Amino acid sequence: MADRGPKSLVKGNIALAEGAVQAGLKCYFGYPITPQNEVPEYLSGRLPQVGGTFLQAESELASINMVYGAGAAGVRAMTSSSSPGISLMQEGISFLAGSQIPAVIANVMRCGPGLGGIKPTQGDYYQATRGGGHGDYRTIVLAPNCVQEMFDLAGLAFELAEKYRNPVLLLSDAVIGQMAEGAYLKHEKPPVRHESPFTVTGAKGRPPLNLRSMYLEGDDQEELNYTLREKYARMTRDEVRFETREIEDAEIVIVAFGTASRIALSAVREARKEGMKVGLFRPKTLWPFPAPQLRELSGRVKKFFDFELNLGQMVDDVKAAVVPGTEVKFWGRPAGGLPAVGDVLEKLKEF
Repeated sequence: MADRGPKSLVKGNIALAEGAVQAGLKCYFGYPITPQNEVPEYLSGRLPQVGGTFLQAESELASINMVYGAGAAGVRAMTSSSSPGISLMQEGISFLAGSQIPAVIANVMRCGPGLGGIKPTQGDYYQATRGGGHGDYRTIVLAPNCVQEMFDLAGLAFELAEKYRNPVLLLSDAVIGQMAEGAYLKHEKPPVRHESPFTVTGAKGRPPLNLRSMYLEGDDQEELNYTLREKYARMTRDEVRFETREIEDAEIVIVAFGTASRIALSAVREARKEGMKVGLFRPKTLWPFPAPQLRELSGRVKKFFDFELNLGQMVDDVKAAVVPGTEVKFWGRPAGGLPAVGDVLEKLKEF
């Protein structure tokens, strides 16, 4: 392992921001909304130190379209917000996907629907994994469950965005964004830069480029959608990421992501102390979802306990992934109700 220096006690939102800077972030555009405000606050001072540009936009609508422009010019660009703000960005995200422009969008979720509140939740799973905006498009969705992953996945997000010329979402929540943990604030390896031949830099000895998402002639739009489908297939094949714990002899497997997976892991450990054979399956990419790996696991494990901080969203993907005859039970709490480890353990005993 590369020398990453000493650990620092750092808040998740700041780790995300610093991870983006060290990954080559040059332009940040955003608008304040709790509980992600530490991200723009930190970047307002940090980005100028590395020759970057910070701009507080007049709205989330403006910020995502500024990201569109900077990404088209070949700059590593990013925005961040919390749930209602991400909703306002959906048209712009669809434009980014349709124009095949790299971008990183971080969502530190707050509870809803509507304006909701600032308590932790995982209520934006559907929005993140189903596109959220209009048209046939997908975005890679990375789901950190600790401060270290907030830092690390920021670098990966930029790599993947450029590799596929596509927006990448980093989906966090109020717990991970606001809590402080020890983390290495140095990437294990320098984030890879994928130069795009489609970057708009001015027609210097070449024909001008036209990055667009509107196709009105013939079957051009359909051809673009087929091109996008091939790209999404490559993502599904090559970019699935997940983590497992204690699954070798498990009779029940908890499926959880983000903050819920931390609670779930503690429940696994407590269940093991009581003689229950419980394991954990944690998707790190919510899209592409690790369906093949979950399906293979369900070949021998017949009980899956889906645990989320919402009313049940990822559970649909779990049910679709496992083999017929597998029992899938959901339990969760929405809108800021954080279960204790003992609560999860009691639900496991009822399974």
